[in-house]
Amino acid sequence: MIVGILGAGQLARMIALAGTPLGVDFIFLDPSVDSCANKLGQHLHGDYSDPALLAQLAECTNVVTYEFENVPAEVAEFLAAHTQVYPSPKALAVAQDRLSEKSFFFELDIPTPAYAAVDSLDNLTLAMTTLGYPAILKSRTQGYDGKGQSVLKSEDDLKLAWELLQGVPAIVEAFVPFNREISIIAVRNVSGEIVFYPISENLHRGGILRVSTCREHDPMQQQAETYVSRLLEALDYVGVLALELFELDGHLVANEFAPRVHNSGHWTIEGAETSQFENHLRAILDLPLGATTPVGKSAMVNFIGGLPKTEDILNIPKAHLHLYDKSPRKGRKVAHATVRAENTEQLSVWLQQLTTLADQVDDS
Repeated sequence: MIVGILGAGQLARMIALAGTPLGVDFIFLDPSVDSCANKLGQHLHGDYSDPALLAQLAECTNVVTYEFENVPAEVAEFLAAHTQVYPSPKALAVAQDRLSEKSFFFELDIPTPAYAAVDSLDNLTLAMTTLGYPAILKSRTQGYDGKGQSVLKSEDDLKLAWELLQGVPAIVEAFVPFNREISIIAVRNVSGEIVFYPISENLHRGGILRVSTCREHDPMQQQAETYVSRLLEALDYVGVLALELFELDGHLVANEFAPRVHNSGHWTIEGAETSQFENHLRAILDLPLGATTPVGKSAMVNFIGGLPKTEDILNIPKAHLHLYDKSPRKGRKVAHATVRAENTEQLSVWLQQLTTLADQVDDS
């Protein structure tokens, strides 16, 4: 079985690492010559829209997937005409545009923050008279890890924030006074079988995820499953899908969804019976889905910009280091570590040790 992956970054790398024990081979299409997944399969080097490379990818693979949602939707549509592509091009197209995404949430009766589409400074100024401050201005496309976003605290921020977007179509969202940020990861295979992982409680800084902690038996689990199920069914979805949510006093508001394996699910590698990466492969290959049951208490810490000493990380009991083979750079995710414990108290101690190490090298 050969799986094609659009993109060859750390998510593709972890998919390939999960697939190797299953006897799956991989072909990556990526424009970078030194992508971190290249060593784990064949690398087609070139632009995602290169017709010759796309034809080769379609011809040589049983199914194609993608590791991030900024792959052009028309590329997925082209491939879907020649081979199986999961998740579907429709899911990719909806997730790529924040306005389409918010409209889709509305159709499915999934609550979102109040928002408005804006395409000029005048439109933005007018929208703020209704939304009020604070708010967040975001580009409709190409935004991730805090990129293409500005916080609006007063009218004085509008002109600079709009100029930073350089005139691209945008959306402005009312600030949500949330109690916490959570996400739920769900998996659906070709046959329609669905499984859910326990909620992840997430801590961000500067728009980048820092820590995710598995919250088994969380009171918001059922509500989160209800919302993500609506997405899965409406999109006839195949693969892993992550839905990011805000909790406000006992109810949930959707932020965005990712049609792919997700950073907040990295704890599943050591912290669940079946990782999100293996289950993604099982789903797109229409294999039985693996159990999502947690193994102990688990959490994940991202290393942003730089790396602590390996021995310092591995000196923490039940910590597992995952290097991405990426050179350090300001604001760049270069590795993560998971940690697992028998009880919440012990997890808290070891997680604090990991976050202290991460903060020492975080240059973002």
